[in-house]
Amino acid sequence: ADTRHIGRISVHPTDPDTVYVAALGHAHGPNKERGVYRSRDGGATWKRVLFKSERAGAVDLSLDPNNPRVIFAALWHVLRTPWSIASVGPDAGLYRSTDGGDTWTELGEANGLPAKPLGRMGVAVSPARAGRVYAVVESPEGGVFRSDDNGDSWDRVGTDRTARERDYYYQHIFADPQDANTMWLLSGGCFRSIDGGRTYESIPTPHADHHDLWIDPRDPQRMILGCDGGATATLTGGTSWSPILNQATAEIYHVVADMNVPYRVYGAQQDNSTISVPSRSMASGITLAECYDVGGGESGYIAVRADDPNTVFAGSYLGVLTRYDHRTRQARSIEVWPEASAWGLETSEVKERFPWTFPIILSPHDQGTLYVGSQHVHRSRDEGRTWQRISPDLTRNDKKVMDDSVATERERYCTVFSIAESPLAEGVLWAGSDDGLVHVSRDGGKKWAKVTPPGLPQWAMVTAIEASPFEEGGAYVAATKYRLDDFRPYLFRTRDYGRTWTPITRGIPVDDFTRVIRADPVKQGLLFAGTETGLYVSFDDGARWERFQSNLPVVAIHDLQVKDTDLVLATHGRSFWILDDITPLRQDFAPATKPQLYAPRDTILFRTGGAFAQRGGKGGGDAGTGYRAAFTQLMSWRPGREPKLLDAGQNPPDGVLLYYWLPKAAGTLRLSFHSADGKEIVSFEGGAALPATAGLHRFVWGTRARGATRIAGPDLSLGGGGGERGLGGPLVPPGTYGARLKVGTQTLTQDVLVSADPRGSVSDAELEKQYALLTRLRDCLSRVHASVNEIRVLKRRLLTIGGAQATAALGRLERAEAKLVQTKAAARRDSMIMATKLNLKLVGLITKIAGADGAPTGPETQVADTLLKRAATLIASADEALGAAAKVLGSKSQPRKKAARR
Repeated sequence: ADTRHIGRISVHPTDPDTVYVAALGHAHGPNKERGVYRSRDGGATWKRVLFKSERAGAVDLSLDPNNPRVIFAALWHVLRTPWSIASVGPDAGLYRSTDGGDTWTELGEANGLPAKPLGRMGVAVSPARAGRVYAVVESPEGGVFRSDDNGDSWDRVGTDRTARERDYYYQHIFADPQDANTMWLLSGGCFRSIDGGRTYESIPTPHADHHDLWIDPRDPQRMILGCDGGATATLTGGTSWSPILNQATAEIYHVVADMNVPYRVYGAQQDNSTISVPSRSMASGITLAECYDVGGGESGYIAVRADDPNTVFAGSYLGVLTRYDHRTRQARSIEVWPEASAWGLETSEVKERFPWTFPIILSPHDQGTLYVGSQHVHRSRDEGRTWQRISPDLTRNDKKVMDDSVATERERYCTVFSIAESPLAEGVLWAGSDDGLVHVSRDGGKKWAKVTPPGLPQWAMVTAIEASPFEEGGAYVAATKYRLDDFRPYLFRTRDYGRTWTPITRGIPVDDFTRVIRADPVKQGLLFAGTETGLYVSFDDGARWERFQSNLPVVAIHDLQVKDTDLVLATHGRSFWILDDITPLRQDFAPATKPQLYAPRDTILFRTGGAFAQRGGKGGGDAGTGYRAAFTQLMSWRPGREPKLLDAGQNPPDGVLLYYWLPKAAGTLRLSFHSADGKEIVSFEGGAALPATAGLHRFVWGTRARGATRIAGPDLSLGGGGGERGLGGPLVPPGTYGARLKVGTQTLTQDVLVSADPRGSVSDAELEKQYALLTRLRDCLSRVHASVNEIRVLKRRLLTIGGAQATAALGRLERAEAKLVQTKAAARRDSMIMATKLNLKLVGLITKIAGADGAPTGPETQVADTLLKRAATLIASADEALGAAAKVLGSKSQPRKKAARR
């Protein structure tokens, strides 16, 4: 249970119930549950078969597929702290078992391997030649080693540093299953050797930083490569690879949304670029074509001016900071101290210590004021042209940890890691450091007070500070200490500028460490927290937390933002996710003993994907709940190669999101929407779209009125999909509508406010004219189709009685029907070569008028009047034919119901 990190899983080639696991254990401290484990019952029970010490875990395994009793295991003595990585130690070593893991022998200097201490190692047994084994070893005398006698003796055959860069980070080696001299070595690049590991060629792949490889044992041309961009496959031995743009696997550090309508989401992607993604596309999905980078780099914060979303500030490691203008697509460097981006300097040597991801925020009181953090807080009032240091060093400034063995030269420690300004009081600034300090200034940075929560342990990283939207002296702090092997969540609240603090982690498991905390700006006490495994919500200002996962993947939440009525998440591994409507959370959300219908948020009449793309031709009903993926990862590609999009982010549903709560299962529900004068516009009853099970449910009304009556049974008279779309109900105009949910004998009501797309220039009066004409045309089309349905019922009855009168009546019905619809159509595309009849003319006009927001044109109104008059004549003629047929059939009662004709 306490193993945490797994280096490799190996399954016995002929007995799938026998499984071996290389358990690395804790990366940030010693622990006992590490080493090599074996299961002989498919994982039901485990036995540790190799253990060296609490400081060294197993990182790689390789079974000999020809003799699976022979197993090689690499143990790694590693410790990662916030400021260092120790990748070489005395307990590292390469081990061999010849009895299926019962006993092990360490292979070392006497066998030809480098002398201890050793670092990280990878090992691969060749299936193509008995006794051949490859190993890659981190050591001053390291490299690629090869054995041809099952590890008894080793020769160093490869010393190419290019193929072995950053040993502690890679060291992955794989043997070709059919050619003993072909092997693969993974690092920043992907390398192949065909001479037994002596020389290497670089194999182009879709993305850098490679960590795993599967080679088909029957066909080594077929491989799957795991890299920092996702997974990619080849069927040609690596000469070509599948794209990685079809995987939403981005690791997003922070998230911010702008003030556009629809809004755009911004974040920096690990190992890639910054990216701006629309939260909604006017197409059927959010595609790469609508995304772009905004300067900065892979690891930074992003800040977008609220008064000008074209202006974006973005950062990256070592103090990289740019001002991006989307109008010109230019990103200008505005770094506080450009020397910070110099390579090869110790942390104590740089003037400004900028961490891997340093804070960048715009003042909520003045969008021209920008704050960033190194070990100091810096302020610019002119978008980065000039900078002013407004704080002393707000860290522990401990030289002992600054210049320890850092993982890369881009990392710094003892830095300001989070900044916030009160939205209620200009100049009330908060700063948190990555070494466990919290400071506050109440005068714009002139004076700072250390107000670290007493319960925050030394060296904890303050990952987020959220200034309270309701209390001038209020703030929330999220911190983590997992890189010092402490996985506890740390969340704190203050209401008095940090003089006192309250821990607020009740409900979060003790090993689910916290990354971020945010407060809802609308409902006081509503909080959201992101942890290493997901999302939590609190309705009582942190006194108690509840898991808030739904369909969200189990993934680290590094940042989140409450955007209007949405919740936007930055995950580290699954890209951006959006919960489209948190309106119910802002109401009385305690489980009720009676059914509840929650007040919906105001709705904008968007036209996503065209006039009739919304779900539900009969008014736009749709059930469902949960988060949606709003992002497709943007990857770099080589010059001259166009990226291919194989996946797209999901759009939010168009229309009114209506939530209802049922304390217990109910009978069939009925939901109706009404105009301001009480007239019913559309209704829904039961079914999958309106579940009656206990719990919270969401219904999406596509803001459409009732659709037109359809012709019963197969209908080819409307041609292709365009005709079918014309049967959908018209979009309602802006206004206030009523929702009525009937649960048993109880009727719940809520008002629904619908407004026009603010990006357009069409008046509400114009939209009302459009709706009025579309409603008339829909009703006319319904009468036409109702007449056809009645004609076809009587035609079938007449065919059963025969006789001259029946034959005459049948012919009259067929002539009337043929004027209303194309009766000769036998295929969808027949409408392209046959005469267009009344119903298809009505549908065509409806489609034209409904294609965009705006009042009908003069010609459209004229054509509508013409069709409506012609329809009245033809329907009257059909009524006469129906009456004559009814007499022949002897029908003297139960006249045709008008309701069926609507």
